[in-house]
Amino acid sequence: MTIYDELVARGLIAQVTDEDEIKDLINNGNATFYIGFDPTADSLHVGHFMALCLMKRLQMAGNKPIALLGGGTGMIGDPSGRTDMRQMMTKETIDHNIECFKKQMSRFIEFGEGKAQMVNNADWLLDLNYVDVLRDIGPHFSVNRMLTAECYKQRMERGLSFLEFNYMIMQSYDFYRLYQDYGCNMQFGGDDQWSNMLGGTELIRRKLGKDAYAMTITLLLNSEGKKMGKTQSGAVWLDPEKTSPYEFYQYWRNVADADVLKCLRMLTFLPLEQIDEMDKWEGAQLNEAKDILAYELTELVHGKEEAEKAREASKALFAGGMSSENMPQVKLSDENFNEESIDILGLLTAASLATSRNEARRAVQQGGVSVNGEKITDEKATFTKADFVEDFVLKKGKKKFCKVTL
Repeated sequence: MTIYDELVARGLIAQVTDEDEIKDLINNGNATFYIGFDPTADSLHVGHFMALCLMKRLQMAGNKPIALLGGGTGMIGDPSGRTDMRQMMTKETIDHNIECFKKQMSRFIEFGEGKAQMVNNADWLLDLNYVDVLRDIGPHFSVNRMLTAECYKQRMERGLSFLEFNYMIMQSYDFYRLYQDYGCNMQFGGDDQWSNMLGGTELIRRKLGKDAYAMTITLLLNSEGKKMGKTQSGAVWLDPEKTSPYEFYQYWRNVADADVLKCLRMLTFLPLEQIDEMDKWEGAQLNEAKDILAYELTELVHGKEEAEKAREASKALFAGGMSSENMPQVKLSDENFNEESIDILGLLTAASLATSRNEARRAVQQGGVSVNGEKITDEKATFTKADFVEDFVLKKGKKKFCKVTL
């Protein structure tokens, strides 16, 4: 099976242009491709993780990835999939987030001479002259056509700012510059990026002639990532300080039965033959498949040692054991206490087991909260600092728990 056929078999390819040429480049290790990452937070999340896995997979096949960091586009904000305008970030915040991205990306992709490259589009976008852009780039874009793009169409009723309207032009210009300066002949992105990506391919061909060798692939990648990367309590981050290795493991351990094989195909590096065998699994065997998924992905992101700890903690939970050795830990500070005590509702929110006191109250009323194995039924129950000197295990529901310390 060729690498392109494998991408198709794993459910990664949604749409392509110039499929024969794309196959030839990828299968022969001749693709120099980019994926963009706008630094909207100080950590990558599960949606980015899918893109990083793809980059790793293609690099292993001899192709050259370019991780494009959006130091310029991040100052505008992508309207795709948004119901309102993003909050604008300062340049200092963007630069800080980019540095965080760089460290995390290096766990997945091998950067260096003749290998993968990391590029910041602020290097060209921030120095552009507005009139020059209008004259040089503007004539190649039809406003009528831009307004038919899905990323703009869904925002027209709520209001689309001129700021965001320029995002497609900036992303298209990114591909043009990467093609010119880095020999980048291919771009990847989620299916919600299709219009923006086509704009880049067309810009290159209009400015440099139809023979310009620029191609586009869109994936189920980022749109699936946006769905999978969110939980009821927020995003699933790759930074262990934001989402602990245990929480990361549990997130994948608890995916829906219908999504297990899809996640195994798209995200792990297990052979397809092995995953296809799991297609026959039912009942309790699906839990084994979820455990394999959770372990493989936790090892990829956090390393073997943390994956082993998370697996052992998960097994202890399901077996009814409450050993706190490998549990996720939450540390309370003086600010969490009110006159030397903290109530159960405040404790649940401080431990991120509930997003609000109302949610915490409902959990207590429904009998889903326990401390060291004992059910808490009084929503006014309080604890002092002395209660946290020894093991203090807080649990909500069947699958969420942590060790609370001072």
